[in-house]
Amino acid sequence: MEGEDTAVAAELSAVAATVAGHVPELSSEIWALLTQDIPELRGDQIVEKLLDASIEENVATLLHVFEHGLVPDEIRAPPAAVEYARRLAQRGVSTIALIRSYRVGHGRFLSRCIEQLTSRTTDAALNTAVTLRLVDVSFRYIDRVSEELISVYQQERDRWLLTQTAVRAGRVRELLRGDPVDIDTTEAALGYRLRRHHLGVIAWVDGAVQGSDGLTRLDRLGARAARALNSRGRYLFVPRDESLAWIWIPLGADTRVSEEPLPTAFENGDAMIRVAVGAPGYGLDGFRQTHVQAERTQDLALAAKPGARVTTFADVGTIALICADVDAARSWVWGTLADLAFDDESHARLRNTLQVFLRLGTYTATAEQLALHKNSVQYRIRKAEEALGGGIDDRRADLELALRACQYLGQAVLRPVDSGSGRAG
Repeated sequence: MEGEDTAVAAELSAVAATVAGHVPELSSEIWALLTQDIPELRGDQIVEKLLDASIEENVATLLHVFEHGLVPDEIRAPPAAVEYARRLAQRGVSTIALIRSYRVGHGRFLSRCIEQLTSRTTDAALNTAVTLRLVDVSFRYIDRVSEELISVYQQERDRWLLTQTAVRAGRVRELLRGDPVDIDTTEAALGYRLRRHHLGVIAWVDGAVQGSDGLTRLDRLGARAARALNSRGRYLFVPRDESLAWIWIPLGADTRVSEEPLPTAFENGDAMIRVAVGAPGYGLDGFRQTHVQAERTQDLALAAKPGARVTTFADVGTIALICADVDAARSWVWGTLADLAFDDESHARLRNTLQVFLRLGTYTATAEQLALHKNSVQYRIRKAEEALGGGIDDRRADLELALRACQYLGQAVLRPVDSGSGRAG
């Protein structure tokens, strides 16, 4: 058994020594394969050169392990590989691309070693044993190095985000305060053009987050929304804490962002993320205004029970202004709607019907909108007037506003069924 192990080690060492004579060629082959198969790894000459150095050092290190019978679990990642992982973190390239590069590169490396092995011996048993050793040792090396590089990547990503956050946050605070600023210098520091139309967004994770996971999810949301809205340039992402970020999305000349695509634009499958959106604005004033509107919208979204996942100032602007004092808003809604403000299913139907009727103006149009018979609409409007304690003609504006408050704030302004008269209607 000992003799067999010695023969396997000797053959593996010989294979490694032979392949070591072709490290530059093998490294170039792996580099070409990676940059072709993994789009995230190409397009930046500096980073591509680092990739080349990382491949060559990894190949040489692993061959050294084979040649001298070293224990792969004790080998540290080569310096060039560490630096490459750091640069990917700084550029926001995902760890998925980094780890995939090791899997793809490992496969090509094994192919070349096995080709060399089969050209050296016709002993099937020895060939099999050496191949098994080759696979086992190389996988242990890749596993060890990958684990180290993931840690390096995450630490650098966290550090880089904190550094960039500090710079951006300071500049953004100056802008929002209305401090005198040099636009050119500020644009260079932010990496974002200010002489354009902006859409202000506040996004947050509604729940616990781990480390930088929350900000990473919010950043992905911003990137997807920018693409969906046909953004003209890179969006500005400013983390405020581990689970909340301010975002500005640059828009083209046509700033009409209709209500329909907004929820879709911010839909990325992450149900824990909530979004408040301002209205588009131009230049420095627009940069500030759209953000203030997003803040007012967020106040409403946080007060609403339950709140919508995406809330826009275009929908709730007026309600957002009265939401600054929820207690006062609740008192006004109760006084305006009387029993119609009860929080139960029957009064919710009456509120919805009345809201549509006030908007469309006729029983027929309301019936078509709600897919009801005209007589059913008339019945519901009569019941709504009974709950209100009077007619609707003399106070349409107040009723519409109160109904919108119920729609967007929900339980925060509705009357519990055991409140006041003690009945649910």
